[in-house]
Amino acid sequence: MPQPAANSLRRTLLRRLAAPLSLLALMSGLIAYWLAWQYTQHVVDRSLADLATAISKQIQIAGADARFTVPPLAQAMFSDPVEHLVYRISNGETEIAGDPKLPLQGTSVRRMHYAYVFETQHEGVTVRVAQVRVDQPVGNPIVVEVGQPVHHRFQIAAEFLVAIMMPLLLLLLAGWIIVWRVVNQQLNPLTDLADSLNRQTHTSLEPVDETYVPVEIRPLTGALNALLDRLKTALDGQRKFIADAAHQLRTPLTAVKLHAEQAAVARDPQQALAAVRELRAAADRAVRLSNQLLSLARAEPGEQAARFVDVDMAALAFDTGAEWVPRALAFHVDLGFQRLDDPANDHPLMARGNPVLLHEVMANLLDNALKYVPPSRFDGGRITVTVSQTVIDQVRMAEIIVEDNGPGVPLTQQADLFKRFFRGDGQSDSGVDGGAGLGLAIVHDIMVLHHGSVHYEDAPEGGARFIVRIPLVPTTAQSSPGAQTEEGPGQPEKKSAHSAPIDM
Repeated sequence: MPQPAANSLRRTLLRRLAAPLSLLALMSGLIAYWLAWQYTQHVVDRSLADLATAISKQIQIAGADARFTVPPLAQAMFSDPVEHLVYRISNGETEIAGDPKLPLQGTSVRRMHYAYVFETQHEGVTVRVAQVRVDQPVGNPIVVEVGQPVHHRFQIAAEFLVAIMMPLLLLLLAGWIIVWRVVNQQLNPLTDLADSLNRQTHTSLEPVDETYVPVEIRPLTGALNALLDRLKTALDGQRKFIADAAHQLRTPLTAVKLHAEQAAVARDPQQALAAVRELRAAADRAVRLSNQLLSLARAEPGEQAARFVDVDMAALAFDTGAEWVPRALAFHVDLGFQRLDDPANDHPLMARGNPVLLHEVMANLLDNALKYVPPSRFDGGRITVTVSQTVIDQVRMAEIIVEDNGPGVPLTQQADLFKRFFRGDGQSDSGVDGGAGLGLAIVHDIMVLHHGSVHYEDAPEGGARFIVRIPLVPTTAQSSPGAQTEEGPGQPEKKSAHSAPIDM
């Protein structure tokens, strides 16, 4: 699928600011032209009416001699070729002066003082005519008409428009320049921000300087600084993790090499067999450490969240415990399972999560218990997996408790219990081969990924007690006595294949 073309913020701002500005200038020009046309109409009509009225006054003054004195005066008044004036003086029967073809009637008639103004056709040209009637003592009234082609007033209106639009166009040009400069100036902080980010390397990741950043961009720079801080923290943690992993892998690999050399140079078959056994044990430790490192990598937030499905935590705890029964029997440990909120185990405890990682949580807790219980109790060792519900901050959560009657964890070590590569047995006299110290760290990271929690507390009768909590899927379909909910009407009764309590 082709990627959409990236939009330029500068071009978008210039277009969205300059386009309305240009449209405003265009509308101003059209309004100015309309006003100029209306003004020209009024002025020219008034001028024609004044000329016709002036001739009528001369006719009144001349009296009976008007037919002799007025024509020369009219000829002098209307002979300007620039004005393109036409006139007619007539009493209806006799033409006194002017052009007899000028019509006496027309359309769009309007009255202006003593004159009537109308439009008509004269020699194929539209003219505007002002007409004044002068009553006579005897006979018909004398009609005075003064006309002018309409295109003449268009020229006058165009001259007005040019006079108005020239300053307006200059202002529009100045507005475009101002918009261009302001947009560029306001986008400079973004350019500086990009330069600052381009100078960053994977080793520096310094926060962006917000001293001269506008307030509107502060949320962006703040988010970038927070992202850089998280990235720096993640990279530091990754470097530390790689360094610790390399250090931890060096020990079993060195042991593998050492035992392999011993087996190669051993002459006694018993010594060679012992070296091979040690070699196998060292290889097993290396494999387990590698698997733990992979589990730890899978527990990192990322694409795992997209693989979440509905998981029945009660069934998961039971099935995982059942897988560890043979090993528990081999160590003479009683491994049991119980469901406190629903002893019959009829209702599932559905949570959103990755079943592989959640299985890893239970496996690591059981492995940790089986690792420490047998050395302290050769007989009578006990591990109990308890499943129930609880409500924390009005959120229903599944609670899984893995409790044993082993030696427990000293108070001085409990604060570091879930840190990576922390080995409590390394500071104790238990003699337990505790591995690389990643099991509980994996449990912690997986529960953080699932928005849950894990914590340790001493068991009431001595031993260790690990409590895992994970949010349940919010639904009214699930109910159990421990959650203080009632089963809705019509709810089909489902019997689990597992009953509880169960002694495995």
